[in-house]
Amino acid sequence: MKNGNQIMAEALKKQGLTYVFGIMGHPVIELAMCMQAVGLEYLGFRNEQAACYAAQAYGYLTQKPAVVLCVSGPGVLHVIGGMANAQVNCWPVLVLGGSCPQDHEGIGGFQEWPQVEACRPYCKYAARPPSATLIPMHVEKAVRLATYGRPGAAYLDLPATLLTQNVEENKITKVVPCPPSPLSYPDVRLIERAVDILMASKRPLVIVGKGAAYGRAEDAVRELISLTAAPFLPTPMGKGVVPDTNEHCVSSARTFALQQSDVVLLLGARLNWMLHFGRPPRFQETIKVIQIDLCAEELHNSVPSAVAIQSDIAPATNLLACALKSRKWRVDRRGTWWSELVEKVKKNKQLLHRMSLDTNVPLNYYTVFTHIQDVIPKDCIICSEGANTMDIGRTILLNDLPRHRLDAGTFGTMGVGLGFAIAAALYCKERAPRKRVICVEGDSAFGFSGMEIETMFRYKLPVIIIIVNNNGIYGGLDKETFRQVQSSGDPTQVTPPFSLTSETHYEKMMEMFGRKGHFCTTVQDIQQALKLSFQVTDSPSLINIMINPQADRKEQKFNWLTESKL
Repeated sequence: MKNGNQIMAEALKKQGLTYVFGIMGHPVIELAMCMQAVGLEYLGFRNEQAACYAAQAYGYLTQKPAVVLCVSGPGVLHVIGGMANAQVNCWPVLVLGGSCPQDHEGIGGFQEWPQVEACRPYCKYAARPPSATLIPMHVEKAVRLATYGRPGAAYLDLPATLLTQNVEENKITKVVPCPPSPLSYPDVRLIERAVDILMASKRPLVIVGKGAAYGRAEDAVRELISLTAAPFLPTPMGKGVVPDTNEHCVSSARTFALQQSDVVLLLGARLNWMLHFGRPPRFQETIKVIQIDLCAEELHNSVPSAVAIQSDIAPATNLLACALKSRKWRVDRRGTWWSELVEKVKKNKQLLHRMSLDTNVPLNYYTVFTHIQDVIPKDCIICSEGANTMDIGRTILLNDLPRHRLDAGTFGTMGVGLGFAIAAALYCKERAPRKRVICVEGDSAFGFSGMEIETMFRYKLPVIIIIVNNNGIYGGLDKETFRQVQSSGDPTQVTPPFSLTSETHYEKMMEMFGRKGHFCTTVQDIQQALKLSFQVTDSPSLINIMINPQADRKEQKFNWLTESKL
């Protein structure tokens, strides 16, 4: 005889899953124990959302979902934010939620809540196995749906009565491990049509998206760029598919490249708000879009594409590169298009360089990030969240390897940073123990999940957390102004909504664990703090960098967020 707890744990193991992240409690206490008993690695978190953020980041890095375990009612409710983020980001994750006993439903059971119905809008698959004998079937299907096609979240509801149900072993449904996700290949006629459009273009641009990173398409995309000398832009998490330091990268001329291009080749990137929907004024009215995407429903989503190719990115890019090579198409590096791009890149880089030379205290963003970039290893994984912290940091903190940047993503979610960093640290522990994870946080963003530092200590994860502290959301008040404002009346009436407590010493959180954090106000402080942090290999480090509360990004020609015309 086996009960539902044992069957569930063994079913997860059978599907080749490795990690479980969560918070145990009634009715999943025994399930958590069974998971460890069968060899699954369990990490207990301090908040269900952070656990779900970690699980989905691990899924993105490995193409294999991790499991989130949460308790009934409020536990499931907390994890829904993470499920929504995974679904919008297209990252695989499997959520298991305990629920009240079935014989208590409808009469006010403990933490009773319609959990399957509540989760369904935020995932690809939501179900409650009707009996313990069918648990393996539902686990296999949940893994398959989370990973096949466009990845996303899956949810399984586990009533207490299901988990304690005893069944005979020979009645348990037998399933095989979910096969790897099949590759989708393009229609070669569409590849030829794309080649014709590219060859007729005068100002082509390649945009490399997060889908190319997830799809392990870096070799194919790098070959395409090398063969054609086409200028390219990465989306935030498309960074590193082709190195940021590659001579064909025109990130420093992003607005100019988008505005002036006549043909855009999208490789696993969506024309959503992050790319201004592919519409004027960021794009030309006559722009021709060649779109390659795994998800057929994404094709023609914002503007009609001249060619829309439903395919995995790697095989489609390989075929496209071969066709362009056979027809000897290459963008002239001495032509007008490249000359204009190079000039714009040079001008913008010079502006950033001038801003980074200002070492006056309090420091600005550009100085801080430039000196961080000078010190950190070129192969580290960078997790980042915040407003200006994330956006400005993306332009200066470079990635030369794919899947080495994790940030707030398509949903713009704050609070993901420390969970993402935990997942990245586990990934490095398995595959590259010497690789480091750098978690760069705004002070506001850090507040969403700061207690996950304890999780990092418990599991001996050497994440380097850097807080870029401007005393607020977007910006705050200096210490004296904050003191004057607070003393001028009721704090709820006089404290600006964007303001946080001035000069908070977040680094002192490390003292709770018998370690010392770093408080930095100068470039020398930052350099010394990073040097000491890289020497720590068995626990997290925390560097709190005070910057000018009014520091901002360089002047923008357009707002970063495209305004609605309605």
